[in-house]
Amino acid sequence: MPKSDFIPATEADFIAWHDNFKAVALTSPAGFSLSVEDKAMIESDNAEIHAKLAAKNLAAATHKQATAESKDANDRAEGNARSIARRIKAQSGYQPSQGALFGIEGPDVTVDMAHAKPTIGYVDKTAGVVEISFNKLKSDGVCIYCQREGDTGWIPLGHPTTSPFVDNRPLLQADKPELRRYTGVFLQKNKEIGLYSDEVVVNCSP
Repeated sequence: MPKSDFIPATEADFIAWHDNFKAVALTSPAGFSLSVEDKAMIESDNAEIHAKLAAKNLAAATHKQATAESKDANDRAEGNARSIARRIKAQSGYQPSQGALFGIEGPDVTVDMAHAKPTIGYVDKTAGVVEISFNKLKSDGVCIYCQREGDTGWIPLGHPTTSPFVDNRPLLQADKPELRRYTGVFLQKNKEIGLYSDEVVVNCSP
């Protein structure tokens, strides 16, 4: 039967294997024909792999600490810069062109509303009341649709302009949980625009 390689694949397993290899080699009887030079080489190799492992672990710990300190410094610098930027923008007569000199005027947000879709979430308030949260991007609002058990299609519930929207319809059976599916699409100038959101399914509790 063929055998797999005797050298372990992982570093930790290899070092443990080499520790045993060294221990046996240094105490091996003369019949194994290991010379003084062989034993010295094995002992030197073992010392080196342990030293390099220790150096690697120290470097990893140092890198982790340096990364954390760098993030802290960046966070402090960002907080201070934002505070100063707010003070600059609050001055009377402030012009965006002045802010551009400091780099404190962000680029205009460009959104292709024809291919955008809202993100919706929900909170089950029980007894059929569901709170639907949504984002607007650059739209006027969102048209909310729902489909519940027994519905043959999607039912428009409203065109809210502020989040959240509350669906306060009672349960079809007051003492029975009810599954409802919700989706939404952006509304601009009283017309739907873009793509429908990913559906969310709510198990409405009595």
